[in-house]
Amino acid sequence: MASHRRPKQPSRARVTVLTTAAAAAVVLSSQAANAAPSEKQSKDEVQSKVDKLYEEAEQATEKYNGAKEKQEKLQKEISTIQDNVARGQEELNELRDGLGSMASAQYRSGGIDPSVQLFLSADPDDYLDKASTLDQLSAQQVDSLKEIQEKQRDLAQQKEEAAEKLKDLSSTRTELKKKKQEVQSKLATAQKLLNSLTAAEKQALQDEQERSTRSSEREVLTSTASASGRAGAAFSAAQSVIGTPYVYGATGPSSFDCSGLTSWAYAQAGVSIPRTSEAQSQIGTRITSQSDLQVGDLVFFFNDLHHVGLYAGNGQVLHAPRTGTVVRYESMSTIGGPFMWGVRV
Repeated sequence: MASHRRPKQPSRARVTVLTTAAAAAVVLSSQAANAAPSEKQSKDEVQSKVDKLYEEAEQATEKYNGAKEKQEKLQKEISTIQDNVARGQEELNELRDGLGSMASAQYRSGGIDPSVQLFLSADPDDYLDKASTLDQLSAQQVDSLKEIQEKQRDLAQQKEEAAEKLKDLSSTRTELKKKKQEVQSKLATAQKLLNSLTAAEKQALQDEQERSTRSSEREVLTSTASASGRAGAAFSAAQSVIGTPYVYGATGPSSFDCSGLTSWAYAQAGVSIPRTSEAQSQIGTRITSQSDLQVGDLVFFFNDLHHVGLYAGNGQVLHAPRTGTVVRYESMSTIGGPFMWGVRV
């Protein structure tokens, strides 16, 4: 038979607890709603944080570029060594075959000398060290055995070198992946901050940037400085891609990062320079005074030299600034980091 007992009513104490909890939830919700507007960051605060993130992303980008360049170099070196080892093994096999033919001929003429039998074993090195046995061999056999020994040593050394480079390649690939993730993380955080702005605030930031760019363009147009030779050719190449978007790790011609632009521009002038800004800062003739710079000189910023551009005259630089921008002119005073020095290539 089904039970007809009344449902148990909550105790007075439990009702009191539930009521209190509900009231607290309402209060907290109200406080959160009231606090929300004050948590919104101003346009300038967002811009400051975004600029810092972009700077950190560019630092990681240059490390990424260096690891990528090292990886490509190691891959080429390993491929060359492996090709050399393969050819060396073929030559070694031919030398052994030749020695075997000599032994066969000796056998047919009256039997193989015990010393030759030993030399035909897998490792003739021990026997070669016993000078007394060399008297029992012909000059041709001695030369062949010495050549085999030298070839074996050379192959062993190359194989060891390849193994070390493969270890280095593995660690470089790990570093490359880590730096790529770091760049992407910084950029994602910056984009999230920018997305928190209103449409009007985003437009205001864009207008400010466009005014700054137009001002820099006027400074360049009124400059009496000119470029010639390969610096002039490199500067003209960079001018031809003004408006091209910044993309980390890119070397053109459809997108660039800072050192990608400078290395590409000089390549168009027939000059090969290193890939990263730090490496580029160590070439050519160093210019320590901004007043001595000439159009087309490489100019470096920040203490760790993670940003580079081309001097454009009148205190302006032509560069690929950061994610979200394009190749453009900008005042050296607004780069965000100190001018370190210039380089005349």
